[in-house]
Amino acid sequence: MGMDFSEYVDLFIDESKEHLQILSQSLLDLEKNPNNVPVLNEVFRIAHTVKGTAGTMGYLKMSRLTHVMENVLHAVRNNELRIESGIVDILFKCLDALENYLNNIISGGNEGDNEYQEVRDALDDLLKEKKPADGQPGGREGDEAAPGPTECAGNGEAMDDAWDDKVRNAVLSAEEQGIINKAYELHKNVFHVVIRLTATCVMKSARAFIVFQALEQDGEIIKSLPSGEEIEDEGFDREFAAVVVTSKGVEYFQDEVGSINEVENVTINILQPKLADPAAPGGGDGDGGAGAEGAGVAAPPAGQAKDGAGQEGQKPKVSKTVRVDIERLDILMNLVSELIIQKTRLEGIEMNNTTDYHETLESLERITTDLHDAVMKVRMVPIENVFNRFPRQIRDISRDIGKQVELIMSGEETELDRNVIDEIGDPLIHMLRNSIDHGLEPTERRAEVGKDPVGRIYLRAYQEGNNVVIEVEDDGQGLNIAKIKAKSVEKGVVTSEAAEGMTDREFIDLLFKPSFSTADKVTSLSGRGVGLDVVKTKIEGLGGTVEVETELGKGSKFIIRLPLTLAIIQALLVYVGGEKYAIPISTISTITKLMPGDIKLVQNMEVMVQRDVVIPMIRLRGRLDVAESEGYAGPRDGVLVQVRKSDRVYGYVVDRLIGQQEIVVKPLGKMLSNIRFIAGATILGDGNVALILDVNSLE
Repeated sequence: MGMDFSEYVDLFIDESKEHLQILSQSLLDLEKNPNNVPVLNEVFRIAHTVKGTAGTMGYLKMSRLTHVMENVLHAVRNNELRIESGIVDILFKCLDALENYLNNIISGGNEGDNEYQEVRDALDDLLKEKKPADGQPGGREGDEAAPGPTECAGNGEAMDDAWDDKVRNAVLSAEEQGIINKAYELHKNVFHVVIRLTATCVMKSARAFIVFQALEQDGEIIKSLPSGEEIEDEGFDREFAAVVVTSKGVEYFQDEVGSINEVENVTINILQPKLADPAAPGGGDGDGGAGAEGAGVAAPPAGQAKDGAGQEGQKPKVSKTVRVDIERLDILMNLVSELIIQKTRLEGIEMNNTTDYHETLESLERITTDLHDAVMKVRMVPIENVFNRFPRQIRDISRDIGKQVELIMSGEETELDRNVIDEIGDPLIHMLRNSIDHGLEPTERRAEVGKDPVGRIYLRAYQEGNNVVIEVEDDGQGLNIAKIKAKSVEKGVVTSEAAEGMTDREFIDLLFKPSFSTADKVTSLSGRGVGLDVVKTKIEGLGGTVEVETELGKGSKFIIRLPLTLAIIQALLVYVGGEKYAIPISTISTITKLMPGDIKLVQNMEVMVQRDVVIPMIRLRGRLDVAESEGYAGPRDGVLVQVRKSDRVYGYVVDRLIGQQEIVVKPLGKMLSNIRFIAGATILGDGNVALILDVNSLE
C-alpha cells in the first residue's frame, strides 16, 4: 500500500495519552461530584473515542475493554447505575489497564497478552446490578452504546431530532446566500448534501472527513452542519451535511459519496439563488442576499437559527495546533545557536568601524534575539502536562497510607522547555510522596494539635526572571532538626563534635546526601534512602537548584529553581589565570572590586564580611587548578564575583572581567561528562572555547 503505518501509531499514541490524561482528571472530578453531567459525558466521549481509534488500529484488547466500560457509563447516564466510590475505583482500574496497554504499544508495538479479565468481570458485575429506568429494558450489555449528541446540549431522543432538523435545514447567513447567488452567476450549481452514516460506524468524525474530501475534489464546501469543530468532536448523531458549490451534477455526488464505506444514505437538495426582499437594501446582485430563511429548503424555527449563530460566535475559542517532532526543533535551535556565534564573531571584527557596520550589527543582534525567543516559545510546554498526573497519584498514595490529603495546584499555565518537562516529573512525585509520608502528621495527631484532619499540599509554579520556580509546600510537622542531628551522628555521617558547630541549614542539606533517611520504619514510600538525593542530582543536572524552608509544627516548603532555557544564556566572561571562563548572569548577585583589607580569615578559610553577612571566598585559580600563563600580566585578586546559590552567597575571586555576552551552551560530550565544576562550554567570537562554570558544585 505504500502507507507509513508507524506515523498512524505515533498519532494514536499521542492522542491516547491526551485522552487518558483527561480521563484521569475527569474521574477525580466525578468522584468529588457524582452528579456532574458534563464530566460524565466527557468520560463517556473519551471511552467511546478510545474504543473507536483502538479498534481501527487493530488493538482489540483496548477496544473490548473500553466497550464494556462504555456500557457501564451508558447505564450511569440512563440513571440505571449510581456513581459511587466503588464504581470510580473500578473505572480507575480500567484507566490503569489502558495505560498499561498503551505503554506496551510504545515499548513493544503491541498491547501484550493481559486481557484484564478481572477488571472486565467487575464491570460486568456492575451491569448486572443496574435497574431499568424510565420504562427502558435493562441489561443492554451487547449494545454498541453509540453516543447521542451529548456534547452539544444534553441527551435523549428529542435532541437527536433537533440535530437532524438542523442538519436537514440549511440555515444560511446573508453572506453565504450572497456566495450562492454569485455561484449561479458563474453558472455553477449549489447543493445541500445530507449524509447519514450507518449505526455501526465507529469513527464518525474520520468518516465525515473522508466524505468532505470527496465533496471537495470537485467542489468547494461553503458551510458544514454542524460546524467543523463539532464534527471533529463527534458532536452529531448519524447525520451531517455540507453546502457545496460545484460544476458537477447531482448524480456525480450521489455516486461518489454513496460509494464511501459506512455511508447509509445521501440526500441532495438543490439550493436556488434568492434575491433579497424588495424592502431590503442591496437588491439581488449577490452582495446582500437572503436573510435567515434557507433557499429552496424549509427553514427551521428561529430558535435554531439563533443556535447556529451562537456556535459561529464561539469559533475564536478553537486553537489550532501542529505536532512537531522535538528533533526538528533541536535542529532549528542549533541553527539559531550558529547564527548567534557568527554574530559574536562579527562583533569582534574591528576593521570596518563604520556607522553602517554598527547599524547592521545591531539589526542582526535584534533579529537573532527575536528568532531565539520565537524558537524558545515553540519549545515551551505548559507545566500542566506534568502536574496533571499528580492528583490521581496523590489520591492513591493517601489511600495506601490512610491519610486525608488535599492537593492544591496553581500556576499550571507556566511554561518550561520541553526537555525539562520530560525530566521534572519524577523529582516532583518524590517530593510530593515525601510531603505526604514525612511532612503530614497522621490524622489523629493533626486533630490533637488542633489542625484540620485533611492535610494540605500546595504545588505552585511561577516565573521569576529567567527562572521557573516550583514550590512543594505542606502544612505538616516541619523538619525536626534535632532528629536529623541525632540520626546523622548515629549513622556516622558527621562526628558529634562537628555536629555541635553545624547550623540548621547544614543539617537540612544532609537530607540531600545519598542514603540518608530519617524514617523509623521502611514503608512502600520511604525509608529506603532513595529520594531527596535523586531529586537534587536530577534538578542540578537540569541547571537548577533546590532549597528548603521549614518551621517545626507549621510545615515545610521545598523550592526548585529551573532555568527557562538550557541552550542560550547571558553570561559574564572572566579571566582566571590566562583562561576565559563564563559564569551564568542569572546566578550573579553583585560584583565588587577586591581590596586586600577586605579579606578575613575564619577557621582558616578566607571570607569577606559585607553588611554583616559573611561571604565565603573561593579563589577560582586554585580551585580550578589553572596554571599561571606566561604572557598574562593582568591584575591579581582583582574582582570578587558574588554568586547566589539557593539562599546563600559565595564570592568567586577572578583576575579580570571581560564583559557580558550571550553565549550558546554546548555539552562537553560523553568523553568529558561529569567533570567537576564545569557545566559545559561555549564557542567565543574568536573561535576559542570558554568553559562554563557550574555554580552548583563550586563551593
